[in-house]
Amino acid sequence: MSSTVSSTTLTAVASATGSCINVTPGKDGYVPEWACNSNYNYNPSMAAALVFAIIFGITTFVHIYQAIAYKKIRLCWVIIMGASWEFASFALRVAGTKNQQSTPIAFVSQILVLLAPMWVNAFDYMVLGRMIYFFVPEQKIWGIKGIQIAKIFVWLDIVSFITQVAGGIMISPGSTGSTVMTGIHIYMGGIGLQELCILIFTSIAIKFSLGMRQRERELATSRHQILDGKPDNWRMLLYVLYASLTLITIRIIFRLVEFASGLDPSKNPIPYHEAYFMALDALPMFVAIVLMNVVHPGRILQGEGSEFPRMTRKERKEAKRIRREEKALAKEEKKASKEEKKMKRKMGSLDNV
Repeated sequence: MSSTVSSTTLTAVASATGSCINVTPGKDGYVPEWACNSNYNYNPSMAAALVFAIIFGITTFVHIYQAIAYKKIRLCWVIIMGASWEFASFALRVAGTKNQQSTPIAFVSQILVLLAPMWVNAFDYMVLGRMIYFFVPEQKIWGIKGIQIAKIFVWLDIVSFITQVAGGIMISPGSTGSTVMTGIHIYMGGIGLQELCILIFTSIAIKFSLGMRQRERELATSRHQILDGKPDNWRMLLYVLYASLTLITIRIIFRLVEFASGLDPSKNPIPYHEAYFMALDALPMFVAIVLMNVVHPGRILQGEGSEFPRMTRKERKEAKRIRREEKALAKEEKKASKEEKKMKRKMGSLDNV
């Protein structure tokens, strides 16, 4: 999707700064990637940006509708954020293709598309956590409760998110070469952490799957109702989770290869051709989000136990009060135990005299 521009369209200014040259913008503000005033590494396609803006907009609307219809707003607001960030990024990109000298448009569009997948990733964590809480009688895997699994991985996702924000800001249009390289390393560290979490999380999902299959066999043998009357279509949702994590991994690998290969066009063509970005970042994320439209968690996670318990403010205060009292009681018991041992030692000493 990269295009060439005739030498008559672009006029180099006499003064050059550092390793780049100031260039008079051509149509829509386009300048080559080597120019000082370039915000893009190629001439971005308006048609491609418009297509992705439309389809991300549609899936965002559908997710909002499904969240309301299935009464899953507490769960689904996360994927709605991811889809809406993708939509906003490409909507801004459409504007940017016609105003390529606008650094704010290029910057915000890039930050949104770099960070939107984190929301989708967090949604996967939240869905599996609820599946464990809903389907597993002990509500835990490897001794960790479904609620805690969701919380742990979402917080790790937040750490990765913050790291990627820091790196993304540093590699924004207009940054110096050294700042860009530092930002690339920070961003790669963030998505590296994200992928490590995905691999660990996938092992938990596999353990959940094996446990569910074993339980189904046991229930069938004992002639009990499959899964105690709960939906038996959990496999389809789990397969969609696997697919989503795989698509996010494809996107992460693309970004790692893109940044790790350097910024020399002769050695690394990836940052300088829009087709790579559209095929290996935008498309996988669109498919991951749409799959959750097709097999929506709200269709499977229905009924008692399908949501994490939610305490009122009064109940949370009462729970905190009880925990404080329990800690104080435990402290007193520990102190009394120490005093008792001390007295026994003194009595023993007197007996020996």
